[in-house]
Amino acid sequence: MVDRRPTSVKKVPNPIDKHVGSRVRMRRVLLGMSQEKLGEALSLTFQQVQKYEKGTNRIGASRLQQISKSLNVPPAFFFEGAPAFDEAIPDSFTHTAAAEYGSAYVVDFISTMEGLHLNRAFARIKDPKVRKRVVDLIVAIAGDEEVPEVEPAEAAASE
Repeated sequence: MVDRRPTSVKKVPNPIDKHVGSRVRMRRVLLGMSQEKLGEALSLTFQQVQKYEKGTNRIGASRLQQISKSLNVPPAFFFEGAPAFDEAIPDSFTHTAAAEYGSAYVVDFISTMEGLHLNRAFARIKDPKVRKRVVDLIVAIAGDEEVPEVEPAEAAASE
């Protein structure tokens, strides 16, 4: 006799669900909102919010709209830099394509606690010279990878 019981296979979250969840988490943390507070706004438990943020549970369209209102962003915000858009790298890898491809890396980093803390702390540094020294220090610690120089016009605009 053949055993026809289903085997327990751990389901791997869909990359889009993980991306959307990480964007929910990033926005929530940037606003200084707890999982409990977001859960209350959505009439959910914080555990359900955790599952959404990890991509374990898929967020439906109506729920995504509720989340976008609670986090004060349009629903499209959660799909910016999503894997489906970054997987197809064109043959002619232009500067624009490279910037768009790199944006997925930036989103992944900013979605981490370290990225969020670093971003918040760096944004509080008012002196542009100090910000430049911090960047130089991090580049020196990180190693030999080349970092593009900021044009003087871009540097003035960011001050």
